[in-house]
Amino acid sequence: MSEQLTHENTAFEPKKFPIILLSETVLQPANTGSLFRLADAFGVEKIYLPNEVNLNSNRLKRTARATVKSVKYSFFSSVKETIAFYKQAGYKIYCLEITKDSIAVEKLQLQTNSKILLVVGNENFGISAATLKLADRCLHITMFGQNSSMNIAQASGIALFEITKKLSQIKKK
Repeated sequence: MSEQLTHENTAFEPKKFPIILLSETVLQPANTGSLFRLADAFGVEKIYLPNEVNLNSNRLKRTARATVKSVKYSFFSSVKETIAFYKQAGYKIYCLEITKDSIAVEKLQLQTNSKILLVVGNENFGISAATLKLADRCLHITMFGQNSSMNIAQASGIALFEITKKLSQIKKK
């Protein structure tokens, strides 16, 4: 019979990936906390949050658990300037949004030296048109139901899984 493992006895190998996660707008505290947990789980380099995010929110802390202490993060005042900085540093800018020319995240082609800034948007309104114009590409998650949207934390988890899986496979070759 299988025995559940704890944080102390898992055999996961810690890794960091050249992925920056940028939350364009202030999210619900539970979703922001979930982004921290996902960033930790998928070895994200850093999270960028809007200045207005309250990291002292009890809901955010409960959801994030201790990952606010282990995941690098910064606050930004301008999405445009943050994106420009990372573009200049050689990062590809990907927006997680369904658009007329978005591609399924599982079809994204990556190179050995790929560096990624993944932008996620608001729970209700997605990513702004101004930010979408700054993207190198928009990515979406293939869905099979009637709905065309997903919770931002769930969507981020799926996208990070696909991206880190691809980066891990490239590194092994």
